Amino acid sequence: MTTQRTALVIPGSSGCWHLPHQLFAANAAQMRGAQMHYVSWSGEVPPEPEARGPWAVEQIAAALRGLPNPLIIAYSLGTLSADLAANHELPAIWITPLLHRSEVVEGLRRAGAPRLLIGGTADSSWRPKLARDLSPHVFEVEGADHGLRVPGPLARSAAVLGEMATAVEEFLDRVLWPAPPHVH
Repeated sequence: MTTQRTALVIPGSSGCWHLPHQLFAANAAQMRGAQMHYVSWSGEVPPEPEARGPWAVEQIAAALRGLPNPLIIAYSLGTLSADLAANHELPAIWITPLLHRSEVVEGLRRAGAPRLLIGGTADSSWRPKLARDLSPHVFEVEGADHGLRVPGPLARSAAVLGEMATAVEEFLDRVLWPAPPHVH
């Protein structure tokens, strides 16, 4: 008997879930048979940082209703749902999590399900030591900004995207959805 794989993709403040790093993470889940669901923000992102969490979490909670234990794939603003994911024991891929926000850190601290944290050392939201304290699964890019871009030719940022995609695939294949052993 196989379990239905489901993923909920949560965008950042731009509302676009098809940015390359998030799109590749979603593609990795889809290629492994996950039924995909996407959050689309309703209305404008509140300009006040303290209002963004409740605004986003309310919409994410509504999107979660009726989904069977989905994998969360969230970028930036979407990582404000870390507490919600911990409450429901949902596995997650957190792309550029807002580790400077206490509600994100506390949610990640309480999380019991596997989680992959992805970030860059030039991102003011990223905390390298804290990330490693919050999860054994961390993909960190030296010199990458909040969009996981690195200085120099675009080919360097494209290479980072490929490395990140591999880290996501390895997390899915080894940690979250490992293949059953072959019986001979």
